[in-house]
Amino acid sequence: MSEKIILVGGGLAGSLMSIYLAKRGYDVHVYERRDDMRQGNYVGGRSINLALSTRGITALEKVGLVDDIMKIAIPMFGRMMHGTDGVLSYQPYGRDDQAIYSVSRGELNIRLLQLADAYPNIHMYFNQRCSHMDIAKNEATFIDENGKEIQVTGDIFLATDGAFSAVRDAMVRNPRYNLSQNYETHGYKELEIVPGPDGLFQMEEEALHIWPRSSFMMIALPNPGGNFTCTLFMPYEGEVSFDSIKTDADILNFFETYFKDTMPVMPNLLHDFKTNPVSHLVTMRTYPWVKGRTALVGDAAHAIVPFYGQGMNCSFEDCVVLDACIENHKGNWDLILDAYQKSRKPNADAIADLALQNFIEMRDLVGLPDFLNKKRIEKMLVDQYPGLYRTQYERVTFSNDGYSDALKAGDKNNRFLEHIINDGLEDKIADTSFMESKLKEWFA
Repeated sequence: MSEKIILVGGGLAGSLMSIYLAKRGYDVHVYERRDDMRQGNYVGGRSINLALSTRGITALEKVGLVDDIMKIAIPMFGRMMHGTDGVLSYQPYGRDDQAIYSVSRGELNIRLLQLADAYPNIHMYFNQRCSHMDIAKNEATFIDENGKEIQVTGDIFLATDGAFSAVRDAMVRNPRYNLSQNYETHGYKELEIVPGPDGLFQMEEEALHIWPRSSFMMIALPNPGGNFTCTLFMPYEGEVSFDSIKTDADILNFFETYFKDTMPVMPNLLHDFKTNPVSHLVTMRTYPWVKGRTALVGDAAHAIVPFYGQGMNCSFEDCVVLDACIENHKGNWDLILDAYQKSRKPNADAIADLALQNFIEMRDLVGLPDFLNKKRIEKMLVDQYPGLYRTQYERVTFSNDGYSDALKAGDKNNRFLEHIINDGLEDKIADTSFMESKLKEWFA
């Protein structure tokens, strides 16, 4: 008889993991605290759009879902920077054929739930909030919208219930359990750039738009309907902060000063700014991820800030690795879960560090001349020596290399670029013999 596997949480990681498990014949039960999104109950305004890249695409391909998901995704081939003077500058993400894909969190989750519903061995239960987890007994307590309690037992529990996981809360109560929780001084608010009168995009649709303003910034990702989901990242407190913007006049003056080019395309600005909540940015690190036959997956194990666009991709990669561990250890769950956490923990810590680094880059550096010059030189190296030089961004976004390897490679890349600039070697980049020797010396 196949094991009964309980997934606590039916979000992105939970719905995808349920499909991986169902394809292997497990009896899968998914308990989700929210309403069934497929019934039209999804409410936006809480989370930014997601950037689907190679790791996430790989995870979807392995279960035959990528074509369905790509129907609701829009390619973004680079960053479009907006200066305070309205001047635009463009930075490609990689080669001309390399893109990340903008996708709505809600639409993606709905599509995954729809696809999961095709498997008769996946059973889904909504409006079921996990109130207690007894790890020793492999038993969880859920409460429905009417306050009724049920006890659920299973052979394996996988916690896919997000950054504030109820299952992880039960793990924390065990000795020798490590958990760190670090909030940024910035929060974020979701806004919207609407389609034009013709229903078409009012900005370049195949780019991620950034308004870098040193201590704060705004980004915009395209949607299939011709609109952009905008996200304003700003300190909670201070001279320019969410706390300092109190009146309609404050909102309009702030945008007129810092985001003037958006004013004609954000007719709902006042309503959106006053209505949509300020949400929080948190990095959570925890270990172990496994206790008995209960394991953390996705944000429950490694919530990160969104500035490398890898939160969902990292969670989807958890599913790929866990599935590979099931294959490698032939269904021995003690070995499966231990191998899974040991493989993923170093990479989860690395992408957390990378995301924090990229916040500084996107907010403070992308408009600076020295940074742009370094990126220009790096682009020359990528174009002329693609087999010898790879950017950190390429390793993170356009490959399945370990995040920890990408973090180390990025540091080496930065030191190499500084060597080229400080030693006046830019003119030597076109010298194939010299530069190939130099690259092999550094990166072989």
